[in-house]
Amino acid sequence: MNEIKYILSEDQMPTAWYNIQADLPTPLPAVLHPGTGQPITPDDLAPLFPMSLIEQEVSQERWVEIPDEVQSIYQQWRPTPMYRARRLEKALDTPAKIYYKYEGVSPAGSHKPNTAVAQAYYNKQAGVKRLTTETGAGQWGSSLAFAGALFGLEVLVYMVKVSYNQKPYRRALMEAYGARVVASPSGETQTGRSILAINPNSTGSLGIGISEAVEIAAQDEQSKYALGSVLNHVLLHQTVIGQEALAQLEMAGDYPDIVIGCTGGGSNFAGIAFPFLGQG
Repeated sequence: MNEIKYILSEDQMPTAWYNIQADLPTPLPAVLHPGTGQPITPDDLAPLFPMSLIEQEVSQERWVEIPDEVQSIYQQWRPTPMYRARRLEKALDTPAKIYYKYEGVSPAGSHKPNTAVAQAYYNKQAGVKRLTTETGAGQWGSSLAFAGALFGLEVLVYMVKVSYNQKPYRRALMEAYGARVVASPSGETQTGRSILAINPNSTGSLGIGISEAVEIAAQDEQSKYALGSVLNHVLLHQTVIGQEALAQLEMAGDYPDIVIGCTGGGSNFAGIAFPFLGQG
């Protein structure tokens, strides 16, 4: 029988995240402060993130150990399955072998909890009481709401207004996990009020939601901001995906010529691709 599913046992789950910064041929350019134009320092990031995540953001270490408590939560859905798409190969009449890694088995239905759980853990360790964030369709917001519930953190989500209205069930899922969900732009922040003053019918955007969430976090010592993509510590946490995929392809006796992943903020593609890039 031709194999379709490649399943790892829990004791084969990765125990460290892979940091691609250790293997880049040249260091990444510094992130610039939007106000000063100078490289951002840890002190600039401290109002938004706990120091443990700031350290991961700038780390050049190849491996970052996954805390035991995070690993135990990962075990609820990790390792995730990898499949061989044999029917698609047949439909395409292609000699290529097509494999895909399925992250939809997580409680939130996506890869996002891989970093949401880690971020909630480090914030809890730092004594943070509330996390603020933004979400568009709701995948990231529901993942952070889930993670916040696990660690007893309040979660405040600014949801792009058009999605808030179009996706009430995703909003309901976040609220079921205990998060407070606000349509963005809102009247709760200076950012939201200024946008509504110009355009009362604004349908919102991720940029507006980010601005509102950051504004609240920066003004409250008990709050920090959490982001679901873009930043290095977020991409780092997603590398459990590619590490598992490497082991599953070894089970299949294969190695890819091409790795494909959708790219918005980068966390999905980084999760699957970075560990393969780290193989040289």
